Parts: sequence; structure tokens; C-alpha cells
Amino acid sequence: MEHATARLYLVATPIGNREDITLRALRILKEVDWVAAEDTRHSGQLLKHFQISARLISYHEHNVAQRIPELLGYLSVGQSVALISDAGTPAISDPGEELVRACLQAGIPVVPIPGPVAAITALIASGLSTRRFVFEGFLPSKTRQRQAHLRQLAQEPRTLIFYEAPHRLRQTLQDLSACFGPERQVVLARELTKLHETFWRGSLAAALEHLNTQPPRGEFTLLIEGAVNLDHDPENSPSETEIRQELAQLLAQGLSRSSASRQLAQHLQGSPIWTRRRLYDLSLEMNAADAEHSEPCFSEIDSESDDADFAGG
Repeated sequence: MEHATARLYLVATPIGNREDITLRALRILKEVDWVAAEDTRHSGQLLKHFQISARLISYHEHNVAQRIPELLGYLSVGQSVALISDAGTPAISDPGEELVRACLQAGIPVVPIPGPVAAITALIASGLSTRRFVFEGFLPSKTRQRQAHLRQLAQEPRTLIFYEAPHRLRQTLQDLSACFGPERQVVLARELTKLHETFWRGSLAAALEHLNTQPPRGEFTLLIEGAVNLDHDPENSPSETEIRQELAQLLAQGLSRSSASRQLAQHLQGSPIWTRRRLYDLSLEMNAADAEHSEPCFSEIDSESDDADFAGG
């Protein structure tokens, strides 16, 4: 068991529900000489709740230049410092990374005390692919810069994760729809771990309609499905094996055969070979092959349901 001496501890705190703090985090916060906090009033309430008496010092984006030498001074004489953010894991979308680099350059050990992260909390419950993902944090606040950045990400095949403030959510979704296409799937994760935690799932177009009746409140984590990128050869004609893999991935995300076929056809930009109908027929073949290893009644029910969906869509 480590003891809080002459080290910088990066201590994760709850993102909403106070029960999510770890026993190790509580012990370190009790033992350290200083707790560097983004907002000392907010963090003071958290420490008071757990009956922790600690010397608090502010550390945020506006006083980094002043605080880093001060904190290094404490650490250099053998004192210990715990860095915490307002919520979640420090150094994620906050200036903690600068203090970490300064400590490492000075030969001071940096010890992570893991805990909640909003991005990962939202991802695992999103229903989107968790195998590969990209965390982008907050997008640029200026429209031109934000749109330029999103255009660079439009063909990113991994799940994308963003943080967004409620007052910018609508504009961000509009920019995402313009750059990624209105049918790209999005998950809006709101007030994670709190009393009013909600997950909304659907297309970017539907998300904008949703906001017309449900004005955004609270902090949001946005998750966007990755682009289906099938540009594997000079003629832009993917093989059937590649098509099957992409269909299987879309179906695994919970899309119906009709929706998966429509979405894949859109990404193929009107390919004369891989039409929506051919993609749908291929998905039926895949389902038939899978049915050989499952109960017949389930494959029959699924087939009827998706046939009706395709006919109506």
C-alpha cells in the first residue's frame, strides 16, 4: 500500500453520484498535505461530505502559470499533492496535463488514482461500438473552426466521443449533421450517474427534432457512430467479404436489416453494384446462415419483422 508522500496524486472524483468515489481515493485525500482543486468551493463540499479535512489550493486554467511553481515547491520539500477536478478524472479536458508534465520533468512521481470518466461511462452504455473509439473532448466554440474540425473527422471509422455544454448542443448537432450526414447515429448522454440521467439514441436528424420538444439541460456527452469506410481499392468496389463484415457490424449495433442496408448504401454513394436491395438480400443470406445454428422459430420471426420493415422503409 502506497503512502501519500512527495508525490502528485491524480485522484478521480464522482461525476455525479457521490457513491462512485473509491476507497483508495478517500484514503489518499485524507493523507495528502494539499488538495489542488479546480473549484475549491465545489470540492470543499465533496470533502466535507466525506469528513475530510484538507488544505485546499485552487488550480485551474486561469492560474496555471502561478500554481505550477508553487505546487512543485511543496513537492520538492517532501509534501504530497492530490489533484482533483470538479468531476471525474483530472487531466481529461482540463489543465492537469501541464502539471503532470512539470512534475515528470522535475523527477517527481505521478500516481493515478482511477475512477469515473464521463466519456467511458457514456460509451459502455451507448450501444455503439466499444472496440475502437476516439475521445475528442470539447469542440472549438467558434463555428468555422468547429466545422473545419468535424470535416476532418467525417470519415473516422471509430466511435467518436465529445463533451458539450447545453447552450451549444443544437449548433453542434447541426454541424455534425452537415458534415457527417443526417442519418449518422448519435447518442446523447445527459447528467450521467445523477438522478435525471438519460440516454437518447437515434439519427442526427431525429436528435435535432428531439431538441424541439426537450430543450437541453445539464452536461452532455455525445457519442457518434464511426463512418463506414469501404474505400479499399482504386475502383471503390469493396469485396463481398468486406460488405458482409460491415453489415455484421451494423447489425451488431442493433440496427434492423432494412436500416443497416439503407445506411450502408448511403455510405457507398449510390454504387451501381451494391444497391440497397442487394445489401438487404445479402443480410437475409447472412441471417439464414446464422439460423442453421439457432432455433428455427427465432429466425422466422426476425425475417418476417425485417421484411415488413424493408417494405415500409
